[in-house]
Parts: sequence; structure tokens; C-alpha cells
Amino acid sequence: MAGELDTLYAPKKWFFQRLGEKCADALRKNGFTVYHVATREEAVKIILDEVPEGASVGIGGSVTVRELGLPEALKKRGHVVYDHWDPALSAAEKAKARENQVKADVFLSSANAITLDGTLVNTDGSGNRVGSMIFGPKISIVVAGTNKIVSNLEHAMERIRQYAAPVNYKRLGIEVPCQGIENCADCAQKGCRVTTIIEAPPLGKEKFVVVLVGENLGY
Repeated sequence: MAGELDTLYAPKKWFFQRLGEKCADALRKNGFTVYHVATREEAVKIILDEVPEGASVGIGGSVTVRELGLPEALKKRGHVVYDHWDPALSAAEKAKARENQVKADVFLSSANAITLDGTLVNTDGSGNRVGSMIFGPKISIVVAGTNKIVSNLEHAMERIRQYAAPVNYKRLGIEVPCQGIENCADCAQKGCRVTTIIEAPPLGKEKFVVVLVGENLGY
């Protein structure tokens, strides 16, 4: 049975492998430091290797990062971690964590979408994630599954508005129009407030790392 399943899944793996390779090549041409790996275990090892010893790490809102167990792994290695998703934090401490993310040595998060021509597209409510990704920390690390690769900017925005945003609001227990048939422009919450398109590593960054993983990760 296992051999039969491997045969059935082989074309799917081939397709996403080629998709990841094409996206990785485009990101490299745009100046990003890129790793394209098959498994989450490989991704975790690479990310931990890319975080300098003793560096503080800010973590943006990301299901992918939590799926990989990175907050715990970084704390275990002795890093100071600023994670506003930590349930043990008070509201004031979460706000402080957001402030500290932009001051950290390294910022770690995911992307809402990555285009085949090598751009990172993200939408935030408060802007702490995209702000820290762009400015402040000398090293930014973005990790994403190949499920987030899209053909172009238009499809990136479709992915965010039609999938990532409504699913994320469901996680938060907030009902919004995009979870039904209504237009997202009718949203009273106006949660999708800040959208950024990173075409190349911002000036001032020592390094901008993108880790593409051949698995379905995050939203």
C-alpha cells in the first residue's frame, strides 16, 4: 500500500518541487538568501543556524513559525524571544513584545504569499509584522510552505483576501464578511489595513533569508 501511495503522490511532489525551485531562483535573483528544502525538519535546522549565537529574536504573528516549534527551540537555545502570541503574557506585555520586535537582532515570521517572480506579499492589521520585517532587525528570516507560492501580485492579493484573512479571523473567533459571500470592502473591522510588497531586501539589512519548505504550512 505504501508503495502505491508513493507512486500516486510522486507527480504532486514533482510539481511542487519544480514550483519551489522556480520561486527560489527568482528570490535569489532579487537578492534574498534562499534555502529550498523538502521537510520542516530541514527548515528548522537552517533557521536555527541562521540565528547568531546570543541574538534576540522577534517573532511576528505566524502559524507557520508555531507549527515548526521555533519559539520553543529558540528559547531552549537561550535566545531572548519577543513573541506577542505567548498566552502567558498580559495585554501590556504583548504590546511591549511588539515594540521589542522591531528592536531585536533577528526578526522571524512567514509570508502571506510569495510570487513566482520573487516578491513577498503581506497584509497586517497593526503593521508590527511587516514593519519589523522591513526595518529594524539586521536579519529578517521568512519561512513559508510551497502552498503560499502564487503566480503574480494579483493572485497574491486574492490569496490574502479570499483565504489567509478569513481563515486567520476564524482562528481569532471574529466573524467578518470575507468568511461568507460579501465583499471584503464591506468589513466593519477593517482588519486588513497594511499591505507590503517586498521586491528585494530593504536597505540596511545585513541579511534577508527566505526558507521555502516543500510542505503545506500555515495559512
